[in-house]
Amino acid sequence: MNRFEQNIEKYADLAVRTGVNLQQGQTLVIRAPIEAVTLVRVLAEKAYDAGAKHVHVDWSDDELSLIKYKKAPDEAFAEYPAWKAKGFEELAAGGAAFLTIYAPTPGLLKDIKPERIATEAKTTAVALEKYRNYTKSDGVSWSIIAYPTEAWANKVFPDQPVTQAIESLWDVIFKVTRIYEHDPIAAWNEHNAKLADIVAYLNNKQYKQLVYEMNETKLSVDLPKQHVWKGGASCTQKGIVFNPNLPTEEVYTMPHKDGVNGVVHSTKPLNYGGNLIDHFSLVFEHGKVVDFSAETGYETLQHLLEMDAGARHLGEVALVPYRSPISLSNLIFYNTLFDENASCHFALGQCYPTNISAGTSMTDEELAQHGGNKSHIHVDFMMGGAEMNMDGITEDGKREPIFRDGEWALDGM
Repeated sequence: MNRFEQNIEKYADLAVRTGVNLQQGQTLVIRAPIEAVTLVRVLAEKAYDAGAKHVHVDWSDDELSLIKYKKAPDEAFAEYPAWKAKGFEELAAGGAAFLTIYAPTPGLLKDIKPERIATEAKTTAVALEKYRNYTKSDGVSWSIIAYPTEAWANKVFPDQPVTQAIESLWDVIFKVTRIYEHDPIAAWNEHNAKLADIVAYLNNKQYKQLVYEMNETKLSVDLPKQHVWKGGASCTQKGIVFNPNLPTEEVYTMPHKDGVNGVVHSTKPLNYGGNLIDHFSLVFEHGKVVDFSAETGYETLQHLLEMDAGARHLGEVALVPYRSPISLSNLIFYNTLFDENASCHFALGQCYPTNISAGTSMTDEELAQHGGNKSHIHVDFMMGGAEMNMDGITEDGKREPIFRDGEWALDGM
């Protein structure tokens, strides 16, 4: 076995044992692009070695998706296979773990009418809502990892031949997921512990508001009472510890859906639905986007914001230091899994019920009363950088530094 094959083995083992933390007798569902077949086979071996009962694979292919967008009738995008949605729901209800290999093709749908993309996105979100309720509330263990497809590698390393670009992207993936460490799982345990210290600090503070200042960004974000910061490892409702994202550098919580005011400017491109949105800004009043602009992808952003009533409100606020390993790579990945861990970011749309005390037992109405946002989307966009200054406002009105010049500035840490 050569060095690359050894790293693939370690990567798969990390995804199975730390990512989803597969348990004896559990079913694993892998959602993957067909280009990742070699990795999927190794993942299946590792899963069965860990005691899996079944390994089910849901394959996808961007080229087939593009053919559908070009050739299918309009009504095709308003339908989603009921059998497939029911299958995911039943697997989640049965306690399966879900591992997604995320490798979208940036700009794949640049020539497709945004109305088609928006219709299918909403149709899919509605059909899979019951299944996604399990993941957003940590009812099951789930994780997302990456695979360097040709199209993605060419986008990140456009000046390299495709074979070299794929090798370069693998090298970055292995670095930021700590595969080059002697014991990647132990390295992740140490990393999770560091994030847990920051989470504990912020949860103890219970800031009522965050204030952001960076260049043209001037924004205040109210936080609900009894909000919960999370980061690194999560825990299912049955007590299984897992890592939702590999890699991850963020800590995150729930903003109050009606308490966001000011303007925020993006700092990295957003790959949404196969289209790029870049150099965009959002203006918030009382939590709602009331104006927006975009140099690239304006119409796509407009359709995103019109998805439903909650799409113009925030569902997540996440903090990432500028000098994170992904940021220090000085690469734009056009892939949210990576770019969101190189920058402070927000998410438009659905909140995570786990980000407020007792949130997983609340109804949608109760969650809304506590400031939680409901939507069929959850779309992260990046807005941090080396100039980011951010303060927390305490209940008694004291202003304390959290970020200075893009780095943590927590008192005593």
